[in-house]
Amino acid sequence: MVDLAAQHAAVADEVAAGWAEVLAKTAFIGGPAVGAFEAEFAAFSGVRHCVGVGNGTDAIELALRALGVGPGDECVLPANTFIATAEAVARAGATPVLVDCAEDTLLMDVDQLDAVVGPRTRAVLPVHLYGQTAPVELVRPIAERVGAAVVEDSAQSQGAKRHGRVAGSLGDIAATSFYPGKNLGAYGDAGGIMTDDDDLAARVRLLREHGSPRKYEHPVLGFNSRMDTLQAVVLRAKLARLAGWNAARREAAARYDALLAELPAVVRPVVLDGNEPVWHLYVVRVPDRDRVLAGLHAEGIGAGIHYPVPVHRTGAFPDLATGSFPVAEKTAGELLSLPLFAEITPAQQERVVDVLARVVR
Repeated sequence: MVDLAAQHAAVADEVAAGWAEVLAKTAFIGGPAVGAFEAEFAAFSGVRHCVGVGNGTDAIELALRALGVGPGDECVLPANTFIATAEAVARAGATPVLVDCAEDTLLMDVDQLDAVVGPRTRAVLPVHLYGQTAPVELVRPIAERVGAAVVEDSAQSQGAKRHGRVAGSLGDIAATSFYPGKNLGAYGDAGGIMTDDDDLAARVRLLREHGSPRKYEHPVLGFNSRMDTLQAVVLRAKLARLAGWNAARREAAARYDALLAELPAVVRPVVLDGNEPVWHLYVVRVPDRDRVLAGLHAEGIGAGIHYPVPVHRTGAFPDLATGSFPVAEKTAGELLSLPLFAEITPAQQERVVDVLARVVR
């Protein structure tokens, strides 16, 4: 699905030189590259602050904890998301409350928010899914009405825009993942938190460092969740190329759109008006999905599923199992992610669609 070797080839020399410098200086934790990346990614995202942390799940949890979210609070999120969104809420001590996804875009169904927000709601987490931005401008007034914060889950949307504004700059605070397969991926785990709020940024920095503003001072209980310097070197090298890579993904998505136009059994992704996606994933819907996926794999096509089980159907959240989210449940059996990465060639995409056409029929 993703050719990480091709991406590495573009940055290999720069990464090797940067790693050699880190090794020579033994600046493994909090080295200069971390601060430089934080400043550069903040500028890229159109915010005042980026705080690097250990991974994307920690990023969501630390964003919530910086807002004061904890036991007795509720956080609203879509049923169609990776489990990390709900996991981070639970780890912060709060209760996940789900809403369904929209039938066309599969993003959070904002029309359902009014029915679930209330006095216990401390945060609403719109997820920018598959590289497309959720309509945060519609979420904000509903959240503000009950005094809740808007926390963007931006793990799949580095560089995506909504009405010209970059994902991660639309809410009160945002969290992202730099897992290797992301549009901007490290060579291991890493994450980041973005905000314009100086106080929130300071709280996150405190929490990620054992709750310590200075060595051996611990006024609050914190975590050990820091971005290591080697990962920051990789991310700086890739960030300089991210806009070009995202543009290549958009071209590839448009090519899929054209190639799939003659396959009525394959439902193509719908882009929400006002969005400029970065196509972290190109997700179609097909009948008899599991059979189709097996057929693609038999032909050497690296397709995948995002996500086969909605949050409320996982064993991790038995208390949510009684909820009814029909769109998420229905589409979970139809979703199919086709191979997509910046370096994919037209010939590769044509083969994907040729095999898909044979298997679907």
